[in-house]
Amino acid sequence: MSVNFDFSGKSVLVTGASSGIGYGVAMGFARAGADLTILSSTETIHEAARQMPGEVKSIQCDIADAAMVTERLAEIGRVDVLINNAGLERPTPLTGENPNGNETFERVVAINVTGTQNVTDTLVARIPDGGRIILTASIWARTAVPGFSAYVATKHANLGLMRTWAQELGPRGIRVNAICPGWVKTGPAMNSLRELALSSGRSEDEVAQEVMATQALDGLMEPEDMADTYMFLASSGGDNITGQAINVDRGEVMS
Repeated sequence: MSVNFDFSGKSVLVTGASSGIGYGVAMGFARAGADLTILSSTETIHEAARQMPGEVKSIQCDIADAAMVTERLAEIGRVDVLINNAGLERPTPLTGENPNGNETFERVVAINVTGTQNVTDTLVARIPDGGRIILTASIWARTAVPGFSAYVATKHANLGLMRTWAQELGPRGIRVNAICPGWVKTGPAMNSLRELALSSGRSEDEVAQEVMATQALDGLMEPEDMADTYMFLASSGGDNITGQAINVDRGEVMS
């Protein structure tokens, strides 16, 4: 059950919202009455919009393409809350045997870092003083795992972007924060769990049990479990919070 937030009259844009955490967060804002726009590189973003309450606008856009971002977001007006959630999670092990390894690495960087910059740079002039920018990082921005160097590096980079933008936009009263999700039952996360199992010669259940053993609270989260923290930071409750990376991970990494 979500906390009763009210975003009536607020314009919110969520990237990477066709599924997973982005979809769960966008649904939370839609139910809270926001004037919502959702974006994804896949055409399923339009179906996702139709599943949400209210008149939700949908945009298909590859955020790694700066020219496309400029074009597709040209008609977007004021953005009170920008949720930079879009991200790509792929294994990039240092095997030297994968001819597409560097291509995958570069694509992860292009989406997770350059794409986040593209969207923010395009919209920052349309964010009013006192607005909000929230980035989806990862608990792996606090630590690391073998075989996911591109993803881990880009999530560390997301925290660097967040801290820099918090200082840069502070004079305008724009709060900039990041959320570091732990293990959430999304397609990419479950794929990563399978990759960790394969690379270590263990079963998926063994890896899942190992993950949960590191948490203070048992169980994996659902995408909709994430929405309240984003909405809290976007609400008046987050007025005095900026430049912070907030773990939502059931106690996996305590910092």
